[in-house]
Amino acid sequence: MEQRYFRNELPEYVPETLSSTATTSSQQQGLTGNTLLKLLSMDYNSFASLLERQALDIKQTVVVETWGRSGQKVWDYSLYVGALGTAFLLFKAYQVTKNINDLTLCLEVVKGCDHASSHSRDVTFICGRAGVCAIGAVVAKHMGNGQLLNYYLTQFKQINLPDDLPDELLYGRAGFLWACLFINKHVGNGTIPPTFMRSVVSDIIEDGRRMPNKGEWPLMFEWYGQRYWGAAHGLAGIIYVLMEMDLKPDERDDVKNTLLCMIKNRFPSGNYPASEEDIGRDLLVHWCHGAPGVALTLVKAYEVFGDELFLKAAIEAAEVVWRRGLLKRVGICHGISGNAYVFLSLYRVTGTLNYLYRAKAFASFLLDNAQKLIATRQMHGGDNPYSLFEGIGGMAYLFLDMKESTSARFPAYEL
Repeated sequence: MEQRYFRNELPEYVPETLSSTATTSSQQQGLTGNTLLKLLSMDYNSFASLLERQALDIKQTVVVETWGRSGQKVWDYSLYVGALGTAFLLFKAYQVTKNINDLTLCLEVVKGCDHASSHSRDVTFICGRAGVCAIGAVVAKHMGNGQLLNYYLTQFKQINLPDDLPDELLYGRAGFLWACLFINKHVGNGTIPPTFMRSVVSDIIEDGRRMPNKGEWPLMFEWYGQRYWGAAHGLAGIIYVLMEMDLKPDERDDVKNTLLCMIKNRFPSGNYPASEEDIGRDLLVHWCHGAPGVALTLVKAYEVFGDELFLKAAIEAAEVVWRRGLLKRVGICHGISGNAYVFLSLYRVTGTLNYLYRAKAFASFLLDNAQKLIATRQMHGGDNPYSLFEGIGGMAYLFLDMKESTSARFPAYEL
């Protein structure tokens, strides 16, 4: 089988020796020679400014390819690989630069997604109508448009959750709850009342508890007949959202003990199976399946429960990401861009500069190599190459997020 990742030959550490003045001169002349080492030796502020400029250039390309060339028509409205991902990137650009043109264009794209999703049965933030209404409400608030804010909040509260809805993040109950949390964070705490979310939380807990033959697991869930562990469809994503909720004591215990079961049953390498069915195959090091998504959930568990065991397990998962995380893909779902967030998350909670360096190293690898590796087909640019979760839209989002590294959050996952 073809190896899924590039061998990590990045230096374990490179001191920052290029001053901002020297860096500016190098940028004006074009970085030459061993570009990767020059990037790694930049002082962080200059490096982040370089990433920002690159990200804004990529953003323009993404807008042209996903919005301009379509004649401003929305064929796929999802945040995952559709136009809403472009809107989310524009919103991130606005947050970083305060350029009102990005916010205005973001709202126009959201309106297109609103029309395209008006009859959709999908209800989550990443792949459903909840994401459209949630982002629409937040952008309307930033625009100071109270009428539009009320419209999107009303539309959001009219979303019906089917009885047969799964529990996972991309298409299920956890993905709907994440949209509620996003609104409360950016519009105002209590905008979506706890009572509105409580019944959904109860449904998830009940589903997890009644899964047959789960053995030692307090909670277990299925998606299309498989018991996934990862962020996109399984335990890591569902539990991450549950940890953001006001849980009853027995529910907190079930969440905590389920995570302890995951740690107990991980691979000797420190990686995590994609599913119970893949318990013998240590293959995937993606956000969606494997150590990266689980690591982000373990960091959250450390913040929630204060147990050093979770931090230790997150650090061990991060070592897997460092060794095997330079994937032959660019995006955030199953690519290098997403894997870099593991290091940013650990830097945020520990303050350890080595994690910031590792995030910088992954970003430097992308900046130096992604374009040429995609052009020579040594790296997969994504089935949807300009999208947020599969393509260069996610790389641009990472580059923007590194401007304020302690505020960086994996998009549509970390809050």
